[in-house]
Amino acid sequence: MNAPDQYGVVGHPINHSWSPFIHGLFAKQTEQFLVYRLYDIAPEDFRAQVLEFFTRGGRGLNVTVPHKEAAAELANELTLRADRAGAVNTLMMTAEHSLLGDNTDGHGLICDLRKNLGLTITNDRVLILGAGGATRGVVEPLLTLGPTELVIANRTPDRAVNLASLFSDLGAVRGCGFDEVGDDPFDLVINATAAGLTGSVPNIDGSAIASHTVCYDMSYSKSATPFVTWAIEQGCARAHKGWGMLVEQAAEAFALWRNVRPDTAPVLTALGMK
Repeated sequence: MNAPDQYGVVGHPINHSWSPFIHGLFAKQTEQFLVYRLYDIAPEDFRAQVLEFFTRGGRGLNVTVPHKEAAAELANELTLRADRAGAVNTLMMTAEHSLLGDNTDGHGLICDLRKNLGLTITNDRVLILGAGGATRGVVEPLLTLGPTELVIANRTPDRAVNLASLFSDLGAVRGCGFDEVGDDPFDLVINATAAGLTGSVPNIDGSAIASHTVCYDMSYSKSATPFVTWAIEQGCARAHKGWGMLVEQAAEAFALWRNVRPDTAPVLTALGMK
């Protein structure tokens, strides 16, 4: 009997990841013969260990914090959306033995916001906190929905300004520091920082949130994340963790790898999200 195809997720830290559970359910649902493992790899070891994984016959990897931009540099070729983002969350060895980099984060976020949470985003004011690899993957998909303004706020303002400039041809987008967000409340506030992993909250003024504001944390945990707790304290309309984005982006990656699209609804139910 042939060995199962090898997949996994690489990050640092990674023990909190639910990706093996999710992809295990996808594989069972679609009758795919594979294994999916966690790989905790420090940034200085990323290139060597990822190349070793694929040299040994690995078929695909998901990539999470802090490696998404390094993965874009490592890939031999990029999909259009990964090239635009400058960040990769999905790697695949192609039939031509070329390492393809894709970014399914934007698809996952938009799918969760629209399909699972019923948001429109068109004509909304949107604030994204953070200017790293997680943000890079979602700016273009968000702008294609036509918000009146998309603000990227970051601890170091220059990084947010530079990132916003890369997407200025797609709509009204600006970058700024956390203290330059302004007093006008937003319709949607997305936390794309890694603060949730460290137990902290981005240092923005609570005036960015009003009673109609929907808040969304890309981080996920079974208990409330620090950002979700803070958002509720500010009086937001509702606050969501990133479980739906996690599952939807995973389904997009699985479809790329296996050429079959799993149904996400049963997995969200299994996670207690439906």
